[in-house]
Amino acid sequence: MDPVQHLTSLRRAPVQQRSAERLVRILDACADLLDEVGYEQLTTRAVADRAQVPIGSVYRFFDNKRALADALAHRNLDRYADRIARRVGEVDGTDWRGAVDACLDEYLTMKRTVPGFTLIDFGVPAPPTEGEPHANHQVADRVAALLAAHLGRPLDDALRRAVLVGVEATDSLLHLAFRTDPAGDEALVQETRTLLHAYFAHTFDPPPGGQDG
Repeated sequence: MDPVQHLTSLRRAPVQQRSAERLVRILDACADLLDEVGYEQLTTRAVADRAQVPIGSVYRFFDNKRALADALAHRNLDRYADRIARRVGEVDGTDWRGAVDACLDEYLTMKRTVPGFTLIDFGVPAPPTEGEPHANHQVADRVAALLAAHLGRPLDDALRRAVLVGVEATDSLLHLAFRTDPAGDEALVQETRTLLHAYFAHTFDPPPGGQDG
């Protein structure tokens, strides 16, 4: 079962198993419809019909379409964090390039295979509400914590800042790659990988003289 009970956009958390399963169906229906009609044409009625639940079931959990899409984005982020944790766990603790590649490769896999992910990966395609952290900041926080733990580095401001820059750069370049080719232009993907390796070298490579600072 997907971890859905902690989603901040929920009006009410599911208590019973049947209710939790219904919430998963609603989110799955939302993801499928995003690929078919886009965010602007998405409606809560269409989601309810696709999930085969009463419209009241959708409003039991969500105030509106924005809250529903936001919950899907948070679920995507949780899934991404779980998946990169598994991938990075298979990489040697001294191989930061392998760990960075694992984070990039899993994002590409989800972009190409997860329903609705092209339009809503980790954030709704609309201006954030007041006080809401930008999606890239949330991604960067998860990735920074994972890399720090795996590589044995302190999770300090310098590392958080470096990962945030990497996430922002990756976001822009991969938007270009998938705008150029719906499957992701491979040449641009490789340029993204090259950029990340070059940028993170100043953070993860030991300084001259071989002493790790």
